[in-house]
Amino acid sequence: MYATYHLSSVEELNTELLEAIKATFKSKAIKIIVEEDDDILSTEMKADLENRLNEPTTEYITAKDSIDLLNKKYGV
Repeated sequence: MYATYHLSSVEELNTELLEAIKATFKSKAIKIIVEEDDDILSTEMKADLENRLNEPTTEYITAKDSIDLLNKKYGV
């Protein structure tokens, strides 16, 4: 299991965040990686977009249709 916490500033680090992590993972071993959030898209998201760009254009749907499908499937 993993969880991602996005902070707008290092000033948001506090004991409440640590308590939330403790509650989520209980007594399990965890790894904490801290990195500067200078990129909006993750590597996985970029790879997915690249794959989409390489799809045949005959399979494209409109942005509206795409959003409608996401809403229907995930309630986004």
